[in-house]
This record gives sequence, structure tokens and C-alpha cells, in this order.
Amino acid sequence: MSGHSHWANISRHKGIVDAKRGKLFSKLSRYIIIAARNGGGDPDMNLKLRYAIDKARSVSMPKDNIEKAIKRGTGDIEGISFDEFNYEGYGPGGSAILVEVATDNRNRTNGEVKKLFERGGGNMGTPGCVAYLFDRKGLFVIDAAKHPDEDSLMTIALEAGAEDMTREGENFEILCDPSNFSAVSAALKAASIETLEAEVKQIAKTQMEVDMETGRKIIRLIEALDDHDDVQNVYINATLTGDMAEA
Repeated sequence: MSGHSHWANISRHKGIVDAKRGKLFSKLSRYIIIAARNGGGDPDMNLKLRYAIDKARSVSMPKDNIEKAIKRGTGDIEGISFDEFNYEGYGPGGSAILVEVATDNRNRTNGEVKKLFERGGGNMGTPGCVAYLFDRKGLFVIDAAKHPDEDSLMTIALEAGAEDMTREGENFEILCDPSNFSAVSAALKAASIETLEAEVKQIAKTQMEVDMETGRKIIRLIEALDDHDDVQNVYINATLTGDMAEA
């Protein structure tokens, strides 16, 4: 499963998160609202809500914003109701793309996302056309230079319920079942191990190699999709590089 964090790395290098912090907060608010609506407002009893709150805190989302989103989800504060679902499709070079969406208007979002696919040289497919190419996993990315003791790190991760740990370039990547995400996260924090990335996400089972031009087209499509207000996450099965983004 190597290579699945390439897009996250490119996003960090390009400063996408910082440049779009307001939009990111809006997307995370939707995520918290949906989690609270479906599982209640207590993060100790609602794993999805706990993860959503942790993710919001990791990007310094204000506490007041988090609390308001929880109350909107539980109905304590009146708010918009969002539906959560996925779009599937194909990008340049036949790459598989999975798009997670949270919207208050399916018809509007459907038409707009379809146009983004088409403008980006791809096409939106039918449900199930690419979902089977991905697995939902918890992923932790750790800077190997800061935590060079691979054996110790692996022991901590596996004992907490992780499935695997691999070395990917300058980083270690730990995978786990989503149900064990909180346990692995807690174990890493208890050991004072910092993470560059800690998310539950869709991970491609195999990576597709693409040439420079195709990679550039895929990145442009991903950025266009990611920029849409209703899009929560975009996943791709192509191996992308920093050189493609710079080009």
C-alpha cells in the first residue's frame, strides 16, 4: 500500500491547508455536525465524533466553533442538515478517484462535481465502479528522523492494535483498522511520538504509476474537487510526486 500519502505530502508542501484554513474549518464543522447527529454529542461514546474533534483541533480550529458544530448536530442549535455520501469516477490516465461529500443539496452537488470531473479530463462513474480499489484504514505518518528506533515504534503500534508499519522514504507509516484508531493514537501520544498525519482515510490497495503530464492533470483535478465547498476528502490510486505539483 505504499505511496498512499503522496497527495497529503504534496498538500503540505504547497501550503494548501494554511491557504484555505477558513474553508477547512467549514468542512470540519460539517464533519462534526454529521458525526454528532448520527452518534450523539459525547465523544467518549461516539468514536466518529472523537476523531472529528481531534482532526479539528489538529488544525487549530477554535473551541467555540467545535462546540457550536456539536450542538448543531445534536439539535441544541438550529442548523442545516447535511447528507454524507461518495462519488466515484475516473481521472486522467484512467486513475481511480473516490470523493467524500457532505451536502445540503444533492442535486446541486451532483451537477457541480460532474462538471469538475469533465473539465479535469475525467468522468464521474456509477456507485461501486472504483470503491473496491480502496480500503478504509487509520493512517499515522511519523518523521523517521525524530523517532529513529523502528523496533520500539513498531512494538508500541502493534501492541495498541495496528496492523502494519512500513518505512516510506523519510517517514514511517502505520496502518490500523478504523476501530483501533483511537487506541493507536493514544499509545503514540503516551509515548510522546509526534505524527505528521493521523487520519482515517480511504487507501488505494495498489498504486498506479503515471507520467509527469498525466500526474499534473490529476493534481489539477484533485485540487478543483478539493476546493468545492461540499467535498470533504478526495482519494486517488495514482502515485503523485512533488515534481508533478511544482510543474
